[in-house]
Amino acid sequence: MNGTKIGSAPHPVPTVVRGESPDSVHRAREATRAFTDNLTPAPDPERADAFLLVVSELATNALRHGGGRYTLRLSVGPDTMTAAVSDLSSAAPRERTPDLHGGSGGFGWHMIRHLTSHLTITPAPGTGKTIHAQLSR
Repeated sequence: MNGTKIGSAPHPVPTVVRGESPDSVHRAREATRAFTDNLTPAPDPERADAFLLVVSELATNALRHGGGRYTLRLSVGPDTMTAAVSDLSSAAPRERTPDLHGGSGGFGWHMIRHLTSHLTITPAPGTGKTIHAQLSR
């Protein structure tokens, strides 16, 4: 080696997706997949899939329980990927016992908590909140 260092490509500009319908969750997933596919160095494929699942659950929960609209911001650091989802509700997510037979859900928040390395909820001025979900790359 001649002492030359090869640096990684600069971090991409954060991606923003706004949603207010069930179709927007599909757009959020597509944007997340494009985001992780374009990272250099690429995240571990299992971590990229986990990140996609977290984004999907956060966007779905924002539509169902957070006032029907959300803004998703995807960003990356040297060792982490972060999804920040803002919605209109000031209420913090709550644990529910998953419904194993009736199909009414209750799995999302458990999955999010399990898959993330760092999770914070920040109240917005006035009403609303932002959930920051961070995963290692």
